[in-house]
Amino acid sequence: MKLTTKGRYAVSAMADIASTGGEGPVSLSDIALRQGISLSYLEQLFSKLRKAGLVESARGVGGGYALTAVPAQMRVADIVAAVDEEIRTTACTPGSVTGCQGTSARCLTHDLWDELGRQIEIFLNAVTLEDILEKRVAGMAAVNVPERDNRIAGAAE
Repeated sequence: MKLTTKGRYAVSAMADIASTGGEGPVSLSDIALRQGISLSYLEQLFSKLRKAGLVESARGVGGGYALTAVPAQMRVADIVAAVDEEIRTTACTPGSVTGCQGTSARCLTHDLWDELGRQIEIFLNAVTLEDILEKRVAGMAAVNVPERDNRIAGAAE
């Protein structure tokens, strides 16, 4: 499973805009410089982000892009979905009769990878641009950490 550059760059660019504090539109060339992302690639991403209603554009001198909502209301999952980024953790196509192994059978670890995909979706839905800016993301996944089994912990020591 890998989140490709499309989703990562879209989130980075949106966080860049959010970091300006809504002081007006931000040019894609400024974002490209600060984030090290190709301008032509950003243009493609922002076309999709605009169609999804996550940003609005302003033309002319001082033009660029602005968020359509405050950072606290901009979920990372929405940004990733807007650029058509699919996070798949299994080789199966949902609803298909063909399983992970190219037959009707699923692999032994199917449920593990399927659940991982759900956890990623839950996590990205819980994180906002404000969380990123306020550096509240580190440790968020620790909310559901299971307690260690003392028998296993003792054996490892």
